[in-house]
Amino acid sequence: MSQKVLFSIIESPLHPNFTDLYQSLNLENVQLGSMRKAISQLKKQKPDYVVAEFMYGYGNNYAGVNVSNLDVFLHSLQKYAPEAKVIAMVEKHEVKYVPRLLDLFTLHAVLQHPVSQQALLSVLEEE
Repeated sequence: MSQKVLFSIIESPLHPNFTDLYQSLNLENVQLGSMRKAISQLKKQKPDYVVAEFMYGYGNNYAGVNVSNLDVFLHSLQKYAPEAKVIAMVEKHEVKYVPRLLDLFTLHAVLQHPVSQQALLSVLEEE
């Protein structure tokens, strides 16, 4: 069986470092610093998992078209790796906006900050 690939999209300092966890699960951890880089990598490599932060758009940041920072990437994911499991991490004050994203896309899990290693492990072990 080939090694599974996890995209870790790190757009803020809140994103925890779970490198040791990913290694212990024998996941290839591809760290990406922006959605643009993640989309570019997606065209070259299909992830099995994506761990990224949800940041609500508040209307003017995304011109009212997109709900969050994840929208464009998730559209691309549908084309290139529709089976990938997306795990979104979200700050407590933005949890109330997650249903807007769920109206458009399916997420494997939503974890509220601070995200523990055990919480992420539980989600990654779900099949």
